[in-house]
Amino acid sequence: MSKEAIILAGGLGTRLRGTIPDIPKCMAPINGIPFLAYVIEYLRQEGIERFVFSLGYKHEMISAWLEAQFPSLHSAFAIEKEPLGTGGAIRLACAAAHSGSVVVVNGDTIFKAKIQKLVSFHDMCGAHCTLALKPMKNFDRYGAVMMNKDYSIARFSEKQHYAEGLINGGIYALNRKKFLEENLPEKFSFEKDYMEALVGQRRFFGYSQDEYFIDIGIPSDYQRAQEELPQQIQMEW
Repeated sequence: MSKEAIILAGGLGTRLRGTIPDIPKCMAPINGIPFLAYVIEYLRQEGIERFVFSLGYKHEMISAWLEAQFPSLHSAFAIEKEPLGTGGAIRLACAAAHSGSVVVVNGDTIFKAKIQKLVSFHDMCGAHCTLALKPMKNFDRYGAVMMNKDYSIARFSEKQHYAEGLINGGIYALNRKKFLEENLPEKFSFEKDYMEALVGQRRFFGYSQDEYFIDIGIPSDYQRAQEELPQQIQMEW
């Protein structure tokens, strides 16, 4: 069981600039409530008690809002002085985390995976990293993830049209110690330079869960979130 999560909340939200003001993507309002509040509430409902916020762009805005709205939240901040890529950001946040197996989520996506089932599977497999995978049909916005019969990751396939398949849902159970021991550059992509580069060389596994998924990275899905998210996550606001 893991009670600690890293939330990657350093994104600029450039594709939403015509829809929302110049604010971090995780702060995009959903019915007047920042998206990040829904992420926090989802994780709390999944048993997460300590949060490490990986921040970059306009980090002062996010940290001030968190301290005002969640004054009792057990949290820490890992702030990028310059963009480090997703991998560098996760590594910086891992240094502020405590757990052996830490959960990593994106601050602009909600995938209602069962977190403790994911972590239990991860620990059982002795995995370096376990991905929460979402089954999808008729998609081309995401690449597909292929698994072996033992649920280890076989390969990552490029973005193209797929009639059906599994996508990376943006939630990871990560062996913190093993990850921090990797010889990786200061700035790197977690997806490209860690997972894709080392697949087959590290113990990477996938755990498929057919749960609700929303990524507010494009305007159409941001608008869809306005209607769907309040129904999916009951806020204690």
